[in-house]
Amino acid sequence: MELEWLKKKLAHLGSQEHRSMIETEHLKLSVARQCELLELPRSTYYHHPKPPKEADLALMKQIDEIYLESPFFGSRQMTRWLQREGHVVNRKRVRRLMRLMGLMGLTAINPKPSLSKKAASHQIYPYLLRTLKVERSNQVWATDITSIPVCGGFVYLCAVIDWHSRIVLAWELSNTLDASFCVRAVQRAMAIYGKPEIFNPDQGCQFTSAEFTQPLLAAGVRLSMDGKGRCLDNVLVERLWRSLKYEEVYLKRYETMVEAHANLETYLLFYNDRRPHSAHGRQTPSEVYHAQLDQPPPDGGYPSGEEAALPPLLPSIIFYAWSEKPETITINPPDLSHRRGPPQNQTR
Repeated sequence: MELEWLKKKLAHLGSQEHRSMIETEHLKLSVARQCELLELPRSTYYHHPKPPKEADLALMKQIDEIYLESPFFGSRQMTRWLQREGHVVNRKRVRRLMRLMGLMGLTAINPKPSLSKKAASHQIYPYLLRTLKVERSNQVWATDITSIPVCGGFVYLCAVIDWHSRIVLAWELSNTLDASFCVRAVQRAMAIYGKPEIFNPDQGCQFTSAEFTQPLLAAGVRLSMDGKGRCLDNVLVERLWRSLKYEEVYLKRYETMVEAHANLETYLLFYNDRRPHSAHGRQTPSEVYHAQLDQPPPDGGYPSGEEAALPPLLPSIIFYAWSEKPETITINPPDLSHRRGPPQNQTR
């Protein structure tokens, strides 16, 4: 009975979690026996993933650019488009790369299998924005995930925006698609800007997990989720990805995740504080956000000592890259004196 109970618990874990349980230095149990007990094939334990080929990376970059222009393209239409551009590709290869990048979710039919794959046991909340008129800051926040190309592969960016002003409230960069980096982005946004009335993500398993939803529900935030296969339900975040990639990402080649983080931070500060948004005429997202709250951004940054109360932007990055042994690199948090946002001790 105990063995059956253990097997049921282990069945919910993935192969990566099973591999982490193997103790190579165990005195009594061999690796083969441990794999047998965990029902993990030894070939899976000894397998080490290879980095993508340079040709695949170049093709993935072009697919990403086309997808921003035509998010309704599925693998068939994308294959036809690439073939007309002179690429020798078939649908099987294009579909594999699109799934690897998580770009199957904005098609007219299918949800994302990678970035927005929902878990059957997670609760799905109804979409609340269809007839709602968003007129003020902190009325609705939204979030989503996109992929950012770096040398040797892709990393994932999660951003939280205010629906009315379009300001990017917080963001996180990760090379894994677990829920933790999405949770950190929301925690940082709420620590600096308070809480919204409604929070709107998509139905991805990162956003439907209890780790993500419970802190929001406990804070009294109403949850709204995009409809299945409806890319326009979260169109403002998709529009941010378009601006970010055309104005920053595709103009450069990031060699490392650290370099990507530094450049994204510079661009997003520019996007918030200096770049006039087309929806607001001559005003920037930061100006619109703070004008709605009657709290204009301070010219001199935060008062002395307030910076210490803010969560650091990048305390550390864990690199898994293409090996199984994570390496943690600690980086000094960047200077926050130029960031726009109300100090924590102000009331709204």
